[in-house]
Amino acid sequence: MNNIQSVHILFVLFIALVASLQLAIAEDGNLTPIDVGVILDLDTWVGKVSNSCMFMAISDFYAIHADYKTRLVLHTRDSKSEVVGAVFAGPQKSAQTEFIVDIGEKAQIPVVSFSATIPSLYSRIPYFIQTTPDDHTQVKAIASIVQAFRWRKVILIHEDTDYGNRLVPHLIDAFQDINTNIVYRSIISAFATDEQIFEELNKLVMMQTSIFIVHMSASFGGQFFIKAKQVGMMTEGYAWIVTNGLMNVLESLEATVINSMQGVVGVEPYIPNSQKLGNFITRWKRKFLEDNPDNEKAEMISFGLWAYDTIWALAMATERVGNLTSSSYKLETDGKSTDLFGIGVSQAGPKLLEEILKTEFEGLSGKFQLVNRQLEPSAFQILNVIGKGGREIGFWTSKYGISRDLNLNNERIYSTSADQFRGIVWPGESTTVPKGWVIPINGKKLRIGVPVQDGFSELVNVSGYCIDVFESAIASLPYSIPYEFVPFQRDDGQSAGSYNDLIDQVYLQKFDAVVGDITITANRSLYVDFAFPYTDGGLWMIVPLKKHDESNRWIFLHPLSIDFGISMAAFIVTTFCVWFLEQGQPDENKGALPYDSLRKIIFLASEIIPLTYKKKASSILSKLMVIIWLFLIIGLALNYVVTLKSMLALEQLEPAITDFNDLINNGDFVGYRKGTFVIDLLKRVRFDESKLKPYTSPEECHELLSKGSQNGGVSAVFDEMPYVEIFLAKHCFKYTMVGPTHKTDGFGFVFPRGSPLVSDISKAVLEVTEGNKLMDLERAWFTPTTTCEDRKWAIFSSIDPSRLIQLSICILILSLLITSSMFANRLFEKPSPTPTEEKKNN
Repeated sequence: MNNIQSVHILFVLFIALVASLQLAIAEDGNLTPIDVGVILDLDTWVGKVSNSCMFMAISDFYAIHADYKTRLVLHTRDSKSEVVGAVFAGPQKSAQTEFIVDIGEKAQIPVVSFSATIPSLYSRIPYFIQTTPDDHTQVKAIASIVQAFRWRKVILIHEDTDYGNRLVPHLIDAFQDINTNIVYRSIISAFATDEQIFEELNKLVMMQTSIFIVHMSASFGGQFFIKAKQVGMMTEGYAWIVTNGLMNVLESLEATVINSMQGVVGVEPYIPNSQKLGNFITRWKRKFLEDNPDNEKAEMISFGLWAYDTIWALAMATERVGNLTSSSYKLETDGKSTDLFGIGVSQAGPKLLEEILKTEFEGLSGKFQLVNRQLEPSAFQILNVIGKGGREIGFWTSKYGISRDLNLNNERIYSTSADQFRGIVWPGESTTVPKGWVIPINGKKLRIGVPVQDGFSELVNVSGYCIDVFESAIASLPYSIPYEFVPFQRDDGQSAGSYNDLIDQVYLQKFDAVVGDITITANRSLYVDFAFPYTDGGLWMIVPLKKHDESNRWIFLHPLSIDFGISMAAFIVTTFCVWFLEQGQPDENKGALPYDSLRKIIFLASEIIPLTYKKKASSILSKLMVIIWLFLIIGLALNYVVTLKSMLALEQLEPAITDFNDLINNGDFVGYRKGTFVIDLLKRVRFDESKLKPYTSPEECHELLSKGSQNGGVSAVFDEMPYVEIFLAKHCFKYTMVGPTHKTDGFGFVFPRGSPLVSDISKAVLEVTEGNKLMDLERAWFTPTTTCEDRKWAIFSSIDPSRLIQLSICILILSLLITSSMFANRLFEKPSPTPTEEKKNN
């Protein structure tokens, strides 16, 4: 009852102030005082600083505009933190503002607030003006910080008040836009005891996610961080991002609070430095300490600057409204209980509202310009709590994103890169960017699901190739992760479901990861994240081998390929050139080379090659071409003999099926490994489901292929490369692989969507695959049990005739050049005189 009486008393004061809000002629007949009611909580630092700044604003404004005919007169009332009363300017708290905006609307009096920042208030009441940036304008700046460091999971912590709750939808939307998941919302009552806060913090300590978004008022948030430090959450590996509720008043917080917030990152509306601002802060500190001798220090906060600019805007607007009389107010009361105090309706209110909204000037906090009845920030400053306050590490604007320095006139692309930040010191004095998750203190090991299958134990069955690859990747991480393998099986030891069922356990958060022969597919990627694949992808067919149908009667002609024919043509041309050079050699000394040693070598080499017409080569050029001809004939002979021998010695085999479409058209049965995605893929390519037969082991696969489609078996089996290699290692002489028939991305480890482990495990997998470790594991698990020479069909060990083409071409060109030179020499050589002609001449 006493509380109600106190409310009535304060409310009467409010009505008295509203009723006195009229323009009365001053005693000197020149100045018109305008009474402005102000409600502040003078027990808080925001209230003290704002009150001081508003009275300094009155003094400074009219010192500059002494010719103005109007004078604002402030009537300040201390709300004592009660949610009652508020008037023309000031309501310090959002709850107080909500209480009075309805009254302001009914009286058509503009209600101006420089400190209430709850989203959506301004849109609901047309007479409410917010001369401070709305809280929702900062959410994209906060989301950009999270996006810059590629954190996919965050925990949102806020107080359970209107101030704390109304920003949550905006934060959720902002994080959804960057594909970041809020994995947990910690809602703490404003009346929570220390024990209840510690209980909630201990719950957070047990979680893996280490990125926290905190939206709290200064009074509540300060005590929260003190307790967070006590439970060990302000150490290396954690990241705390706070909204402007704390950052706007950071410098005024107690030293113990700032000390507990070391490493915190936060945002606040950017207020540009200027000489005017510096001079004002100096004057304000001096005056404030004089008026409040009990205070040892005085730190300016953003709310004080917004309060200062608000008074300047009101003074400008009221001066432009002009002379008003008491008739500007008309009292409308009907005597009903809902209008106990007869609230008047201002006829000047709409005009005053219009003038306030049009007011623009350069204030202490920057450009004063109202957009949608609220102050629009030009940028947000990103701060890192270090030492006794916040250190600037960057800026964020809606147009350019994150930037190291603020230059609004510089044209550049939108950036979300962490490289734009200056050096950040994270909690625990760490300069290493938090990964986004930590091993919970006294927490449980990671539960890693493992598929259970009867066959192909080489790959996975609580041990195997996939398990070894994962353990090798974990071992290469720069930190340790406790984990345990949990078989996905029923009580009887059988598999508890298909591979898709196993992946669902990660999506349902029953497993922290899955390790095994899990194929990466597009559909699965909608629900979970995969690390980098560690096997080759692709779907292959395993089909039986059959003998080549062609007859061996003309097998001696098979080595005669086009390349072989080209080489034979070069051989024939070379033979013709030798014959041509040997024609018309009257003088055995003709064509002798000037170097006897070289001549003897060529002579000895060519003597062993008799010409077909039983005549030894007499020309030195002929002998040279015979040697070249020798290399060509030996190469051709070797190629023919080796190729023909391979064809005769080896049994020619080929795949029984080379195109999977033939299986569909013929209606053949095909096999697939049970529980895998292969059955879904085969259905999509028009295989009849009734023609699909599952198998679980290499032995069962061999049995199906041996029977054939006509005898209760299958004509082909579809599987992935690791399984194909395991099967062919045991049955390489009877079957071969054809394909790939379809592309897949290989095997990958499964993690929940947005898991911070994905990036680190992917890098670790790359390190394993690029080194020798993976090859060692493959040799250890996939060693053939039989001696398989070559599983490729229609490939024989032979010399490729195409390798002789280059030699043949060179010999052909050289032969033609030698022959052409000899022909030209004979054509232009002067004929030698005969003995008869010599006697006649003598």
